[in-house]
Amino acid sequence: MALTKDFRETIRERAQQEPQFRRALLREAIDLMLAGDEKTGRAILRNYINATLGFRQLEEALSIPATSLMRMFGPKGNPSAKNLFGVLAHLQAREGVNFEIRPRRG
Repeated sequence: MALTKDFRETIRERAQQEPQFRRALLREAIDLMLAGDEKTGRAILRNYINATLGFRQLEEALSIPATSLMRMFGPKGNPSAKNLFGVLAHLQAREGVNFEIRPRRG
């Protein structure tokens, strides 16, 4: 299902004003992918990228064409591990966070 322009604008405005919201979007995308829901994780990551730096700026940072990045995080995307981890590393560094995988307790 395509997102409406109003929804995308709401996400963009909130992401630009609230660093905590941006980090929560990024964390949710990573958590979903690690839990096996890579399709939803990619969709949230695409929303995060569109709401923050944009695909053109990500292209410049990673030397991966913006159109390739958009396809990777699109509905039928299939990013390689190298590209996915490169994107995640860049986004975490940009946010000043470092998400870690830890065993669950209990």
